[in-house]
Amino acid sequence: MYRGRYDAEMSSYDRLSSLDASFLHLESLETPMHVGAVSIFEGESFFDSTGRFQLAAARRLVASRLHLIPRFRKILKPVPLNQGRPIWVDDPRFDIAYHVRLTALPSPGTREQLMTLTARVQSQLLDRSRPLWELWFVEGLEEGRVALIQKTHHALVDGVSGVDVATVLLDFQPEPAFRPPPRWIVEPPPAELRLLADSVWERATEPAEIVRSLRAGLRGPSNALENTTRIARSVSSLFGTDALAPRTSLNASVGRNRLFDGVTISFDDVHRVRQAFGGTINDVILAGVSGGLRDLLEARGEPIDGMTLKAFCPVSVRDDTERMQLGNRVSAMFVPLPVGLPDPVERLEAVRNATFDLKEREQAVGASFLLDLTHYAAPTLLGLGARLAHRQPFFNLVVTNVPGPQVPLYCMGGRMLEAFPVVPLTKNLSIGIAILSYCGNLHIGLFVDRDTFPDLPVLSSALENSFGELLKRAEEQLGEPGR
Repeated sequence: MYRGRYDAEMSSYDRLSSLDASFLHLESLETPMHVGAVSIFEGESFFDSTGRFQLAAARRLVASRLHLIPRFRKILKPVPLNQGRPIWVDDPRFDIAYHVRLTALPSPGTREQLMTLTARVQSQLLDRSRPLWELWFVEGLEEGRVALIQKTHHALVDGVSGVDVATVLLDFQPEPAFRPPPRWIVEPPPAELRLLADSVWERATEPAEIVRSLRAGLRGPSNALENTTRIARSVSSLFGTDALAPRTSLNASVGRNRLFDGVTISFDDVHRVRQAFGGTINDVILAGVSGGLRDLLEARGEPIDGMTLKAFCPVSVRDDTERMQLGNRVSAMFVPLPVGLPDPVERLEAVRNATFDLKEREQAVGASFLLDLTHYAAPTLLGLGARLAHRQPFFNLVVTNVPGPQVPLYCMGGRMLEAFPVVPLTKNLSIGIAILSYCGNLHIGLFVDRDTFPDLPVLSSALENSFGELLKRAEEQLGEPGR
């Protein structure tokens, strides 16, 4: 009915899904719910002949592509009396200068200073009265490089769609493409009473769709039985006898301040480990993370013998037809991380067996089914459920692995050298580990609560050592030690 358009016809409300809305309910001063990244670029092309950063050109470049991601011009409009999930409406005061900013480090800014700045920027809430994204260019880095800190609310994107957005804002060739965008026509928001009435009607009629679906299923009893059995099996895998995660220092209550660091691992090294010992790329990554966490907990003096941590691993259920569609299309797996095993190859084997079992039981299907049920929950129940999630006892940390492009990307003509992703924390999760593969490397972003992780450098080094141990054993297995 009321939707912003680029010389196109209006259509129905662009309403948040239940999962998108849950990230709004989860958000507080201590727990901003945006995802993001910090990227580092070759810097020369960002500056004009006088050495000034070309901020106006950068804003013009971003603005020229917003028609490809229309929600980046939209703001949230709540439903009166909280009788439905919010909708996206056009921002009548949209200002590209607010969203694309420039800051600087004292030259020559070090990598450590950039990570500190990234943590500070990512610790701050996005303004809900504006479109929920920001881009911060950073000049003054050593070797003349430029960084880009991006943050986008989780209600707007998930990890995979975030990569799609990045490939729109960036280029696959050094020459940036400045094309005049279609004319943006601002659509007025719906009247309060109309939005309330439509939302109440939508909630009243949606259960009928469930009834119709059940009736259709009963027309094919064998299919219904097969699907019901499949879902029951996958849901049961979420709540087995070992469902609760062990309590460790990773699950302390978080404050408002963060630390951030990035670790780079060669993709070729990960492939060699997989070649030597089998499993998937993701298995190798989780085994490497397990080794790093083992060393961290050991350095903290915590008992680790026989310990198995639980990692919440988002799983994209987005298919190729949904590319460039924003919002969240994810399910999840709870993967055991065998930090109690001292041998790196045994850790990899344990991870490989666990993920194979979870896939056989289709745990991600079960999680997706439960998430789909929240589509029919009242907004007040969604808010309660989101608050309870802050106290969840089922996992110790988030580990998310997002595949990125394996060819160079460019911004304003500068080649992107590194990109470290950021995932948000919740009130009892003090660490989020996000991995982005790009151009032959795995870029691991470590986002942590400042008070809980004064020893973040210990974890960064431990991860490098953990993957190094796996590579060494792989080279021995393949008969090429010392390669």
